[in-house]
Amino acid sequence: MKNRPLAALLMIALVAVSARAQARRFVSGPESTHAASLQELVNDAARTALTKFADQKLTQEQLSITLIDLRDPQHPVTASFRGNERVYPASVVKLFYLGAVHRWLEDKKIQETDELKRAVRDMIVDSSNEATQYVVDVLTQTTGGFELPPKEMEEWQNKRNAVNRYYASLGYTNINTNQKTFCEDAYGRERVSRGPKGENRNKLTTDAVARLLSEIATGKAVNAARSVQMMELLKRDYTGTSKDNDDQGHGFTGIALQGITGVKLWSKAGWTSTTRHDAAYIELPNGAKFVLVTFTTDHANEREIIPTVAKVVLDGIGSVK
Repeated sequence: MKNRPLAALLMIALVAVSARAQARRFVSGPESTHAASLQELVNDAARTALTKFADQKLTQEQLSITLIDLRDPQHPVTASFRGNERVYPASVVKLFYLGAVHRWLEDKKIQETDELKRAVRDMIVDSSNEATQYVVDVLTQTTGGFELPPKEMEEWQNKRNAVNRYYASLGYTNINTNQKTFCEDAYGRERVSRGPKGENRNKLTTDAVARLLSEIATGKAVNAARSVQMMELLKRDYTGTSKDNDDQGHGFTGIALQGITGVKLWSKAGWTSTTRHDAAYIELPNGAKFVLVTFTTDHANEREIIPTVAKVVLDGIGSVK
């Protein structure tokens, strides 16, 4: 207990260093003041979480945050804390498969069958891993199964990288979106694809996730009509109570919204035995509109880190000019 103040002060100092590094991104331009103010809000959210959960040994390496202010959707402003760090995304990757499905459908590369509609809905609304496996098969024209000879496996992996190529063409960097999600483990060619040490597992940054969710929210993902369809699946009800601690509306950012009236929430959460993440788009009664993406690692059972970050943002976003 005697070391707690020192640990907290050290965390605050580390966040301050990160804040100065982030601030260099906003030294000029007409939005520099707005961006700097938003960055201070993100830094405050990170500092608050790191201090509050110091006893649980939460470190800055286990926390990533990206905030995008969308009050002017034509001129979004972004701030982040470790926003470009690659993290295993759990089910948040399903947001990227959702966007890819609608791109493929728009380009008529795949057909919108009843089974595909059912799978896409279950992938996002229920976060079904089985549905996601089917969606990835459709997107990449690959299937799981027994191990393949090296040449065939190389061809298989090239097909499996179709979603990666799509997002790379849009300028997304530092991400990997070529693996299915599983309740337990992968076997056969799926396991081989991950690599001996898991080096080819899915990886996302909060910056990349926030960008995609903001484009969906502002009607720019594929097109306006398809963005609306995606938003319908992402709509969450955070009111009342839920018996499921991992309910996407009640177990993540939605915790911070309890008791606040008139708020609208759209989100995609992800959680495993080692990760707990949420990507949320929020509209407040005062006109504030923002995307907030928070990733945490090695604290999967701590439900309050994400809402702690969200509460600081909710309290401060109105004063950001």
